Amino acid sequence: MKKTPDISSFGLHLLAMALMLCDHLCLALAPDRLWMTCAGRLAFPIFAFLMAEGFYHTRSRARYARRLLVFALLSEVPFDLLAAGRPVYPFHQNVLWTFLIALGSMQLLEWAKAEPRPAARLALGAGAVLGGFLAGTAFMADYFGPGVWTVLVFYFFRGSGWQQRLGQLAGMLVLNGVLLAGQTVSLGAFEVPVQVFAVLALPLIWLYQGRQGPHGRAVRWLFYGFYPLHLLALAAAEWLLF
Repeated sequence: MKKTPDISSFGLHLLAMALMLCDHLCLALAPDRLWMTCAGRLAFPIFAFLMAEGFYHTRSRARYARRLLVFALLSEVPFDLLAAGRPVYPFHQNVLWTFLIALGSMQLLEWAKAEPRPAARLALGAGAVLGGFLAGTAFMADYFGPGVWTVLVFYFFRGSGWQQRLGQLAGMLVLNGVLLAGQTVSLGAFEVPVQVFAVLALPLIWLYQGRQGPHGRAVRWLFYGFYPLHLLALAAAEWLLF
């Protein structure tokens, strides 16, 4: 019997890290290489999907939140150095804050599910969704409110059925083709938002069948530590070269 191709959580992490590095290399050292930016658009949806999966699989959501908070704090100066060329830049925060806000929204949605009163359940759920969007935008976290909603797309449409995949596709098209649309690229006679290339992450995500792959404390620290370390390394390289 022919085996269905699949990719593990570990493999998705490595792929997303490589795509993120490609994107940030373009930002720091090769801003004229638009193809690197287009390829890098695939990284965030993969991380957002893994964030939603991690929310369900983690043994302790409180520890999950603490790890995100610690590395969000550690990553802020490297992020500001790369993004703005200064150690403190209050107008744009790193992506781990986006994921931390999304984590809070998902926890509120879980509490809403357990609420027996319909009115309270509706109010809590709506507050989680709208509050997450507003918090991401007001805090100026990377990808802003739509970034928080990207995680929630994978929370609401979790699964491998055609209905879930259709929901993921529709959500990604609206978020990336409308709410996050900005810089465009020419594709023949058409101008399309660069951000819409993020939708191409979905076929890669759909290869995931629940297999975790290598895991453990060392792997976890590798994934978390890569973010601030690569930002710091690229900021240093940019400073030395330019």
